Amino acid sequence: MTVYLDMSATTPVSTEVVELMNKYFLEEYGNAGSRTHEFGVRAKQAVEKARQQVAEAASTDKQNVIFTSGATESNNLAILGLKNYGIDENKKHIITSTIEHKAVLEPIEELAKQGFEVTYLSVDESGLIDPDELSNSLRSDTLLVSIMHVNNETGSIQPLQVICDVLADHDAYLHIDAAQSYAKLPQGLDNERIDFISVSSHKLYGPMGVGALIARKRGYLRPPLNPIMFGGGQEKGLRPGTLPVPLIAGFGLACEQAYKNHSEWQQHAQTLKQTLLDSLGSLDIHVNGANTSPFILNFSAPGVSSEAAMVTLKGIAAVSNGSACTSSSYTPSHVLTAMGLADNRVSEAIRMSWSHSTKELPVQGIMEALKSIRV
Repeated sequence: MTVYLDMSATTPVSTEVVELMNKYFLEEYGNAGSRTHEFGVRAKQAVEKARQQVAEAASTDKQNVIFTSGATESNNLAILGLKNYGIDENKKHIITSTIEHKAVLEPIEELAKQGFEVTYLSVDESGLIDPDELSNSLRSDTLLVSIMHVNNETGSIQPLQVICDVLADHDAYLHIDAAQSYAKLPQGLDNERIDFISVSSHKLYGPMGVGALIARKRGYLRPPLNPIMFGGGQEKGLRPGTLPVPLIAGFGLACEQAYKNHSEWQQHAQTLKQTLLDSLGSLDIHVNGANTSPFILNFSAPGVSSEAAMVTLKGIAAVSNGSACTSSSYTPSHVLTAMGLADNRVSEAIRMSWSHSTKELPVQGIMEALKSIRV
């Protein structure tokens, strides 16, 4: 039986979450916007409970949670939603890094086409930004700093506390893409200097098609976001459309479960990771990235093509060689390339990712498969 080791792409939905969603699909199927009967009232109550469950993983007020279709939409809302404010205030400078997800890089590129200036922070082989470079890049007209918490390809964890300290005396908005970390690796996301957090349900054992943007107030002031879609005025006028109550309820429960159990889950994941690393050592692998998540391992085995490895591992382990969102492009990873890795190391890179529900890794099968294709 193939062991699923592509949890960075998507995760299984927990049984309890499925059961809760079924309740709202089949029994409590009211529209949260319908206030004239009890079905609508109970749907609204379910949404507000989920809003609280999501908020607790970042120690924030539930009123700061805006439900979206996922982290991609949340990223777009956080970035493009600041455009008018940036123009009005003549703050048209944005700072990000070269290893961000395309869901951050491409909205920023759209603003660049409209006259905004972008500074891309570099990374070295560690996959980590240099806080001094961030500090030196800040300007009086810097509108936004957007940095991913945990990289989806390497698992490198950016130093949130240090980033927040650098921005302590600057008024630039700070956006953190936490798709790979929210609730299950929450350390640092409770820092009130973080203005925006993007969250994706299907990365933390909830359903696909739902997520959130956490938009913290500064004092009593909400961030100056403008909607990027129109029609209905739901979610404080920032995200129109009928709320998908079953998905939101499931997302809320998934957040609650992940946050409640995150320490235990991290410990289990790290044990799996170390077991695999111990075995892979005989292949003289290069681990790609430093300070990495216990749920992700990106490595290059000399003489082992990642494309050949994925084929050979079929029936043993489902793995990847990069982001699921760009897998159809068959281009070298922009993340590994930005880290300055040699071309052969990039072409040999394999990403394996697991979860608390992964009982054990098929280490022997993986080793035999990789050795069989090594040149």
